[in-house]
Amino acid sequence: MFVKICGIRDPAALEAAVEGGAAAVGFVLTDSPRQVTADRAAQAMAMTPADVLTVAVLGRASVAHAAHLTEVCGARAVQLHGDHSRADFAAMRRPGLTLIRGTSAERATTLEAGAYGEDVLLLDAPRAGSGARWHLAVLRGRRPAGRWLLAGGLDANNVVDAIAAARPWGVDVSSGVESARGVKDPAQIRRFLEAVARAPSPA
Repeated sequence: MFVKICGIRDPAALEAAVEGGAAAVGFVLTDSPRQVTADRAAQAMAMTPADVLTVAVLGRASVAHAAHLTEVCGARAVQLHGDHSRADFAAMRRPGLTLIRGTSAERATTLEAGAYGEDVLLLDAPRAGSGARWHLAVLRGRRPAGRWLLAGGLDANNVVDAIAAARPWGVDVSSGVESARGVKDPAQIRRFLEAVARAPSPA
């Protein structure tokens, strides 16, 4: 299963994510307790193995600003949160750049990955990065199609049950692997990745 560890800010967290088998690591470049500068993100991304996807995570950013930050830090993927249009994703399209559309199940008009031209759909809590869990019951009768990530309130203790209930293509975690808000805990990162590895593959 595809696992993204989001909100990376220091080498120890990056090392735990990479060694634990994460498929992607996210660096928040806009206002957040987890925000890093583009320069710091660039340094960390340069240290990340090529088989781990580096993601520039941006909320409430214009397409021009998002494109600039993504290029400066050398990210191989960009995650846009908010009310972005199909035209926005088309404007962000670059060869070799993976596009991730971040939204909530309550706000999304469509739960089909690729509907806005993105490569991956990420379904989060209504307030991204809050650590709040959301009711998976909203997916009954409208299970997302395609490559999509489940996010919002996940941790090592609940991710196996969440995978069984939602059957996502992958999962994304941030606050659920922190010792304090914005402070990643390498031990919790490892426990989360170990828990996902034990989860049955979605049908």
